[in-house]
Amino acid sequence: MTELIEDQTFRNVDWYGEEFAERHYLRCTFLHVDLTEATSQGTVFEECVFGNVRFNASRHTDAAFLRCAFNRCNFFEAEFTGCKVTGSQFAQCELRPLRVTGGDWSFVGLPGADLRGTTFQGVRMREVDLTGANCEDAVLTGVDLSAAQLHSARFSRADLRGSDLSALDPTVTPVDGAVINAEQAVVVAQAMGFKIG
Repeated sequence: MTELIEDQTFRNVDWYGEEFAERHYLRCTFLHVDLTEATSQGTVFEECVFGNVRFNASRHTDAAFLRCAFNRCNFFEAEFTGCKVTGSQFAQCELRPLRVTGGDWSFVGLPGADLRGTTFQGVRMREVDLTGANCEDAVLTGVDLSAAQLHSARFSRADLRGSDLSALDPTVTPVDGAVINAEQAVVVAQAMGFKIG
């Protein structure tokens, strides 16, 4: 049985190395909580607020963070595998060197985020907001970025192989040194108005 925890506030709690499983947090608030090296397996956080929470070196597998707000949180060396983070918003968070494998990050807000050197592999990120985000030297392979907001984002030297780049306009988004495959090159060229002969 999954334990449902509703409308609670957790403040200045030390959950270092805590293991979360079979819990569903609904509309809860986490303030100045230490989740360093914590693990979550199948845990659901829905419409929760995280403020100044340390996720350093935490591991999350098949967990869900639905329509959550992350404010000034630290994700140093955090890993998300197969997680659903749809509709969540990140503001003034430390996200390096975050690693995400699989899962759904669609409709996530990451405007202005510093994502240099982060890794997103095989992730669904439809309509993600990366406006002004710094994705230089990041790995974004096999990622669905369709309908993403990429205005003023930077992808210099990023590995973008296998990702959906239909929303990318290289005339306003720096991509110097970025790596793509031949099929993607055709998509980008067509988006720029070239006819492939």
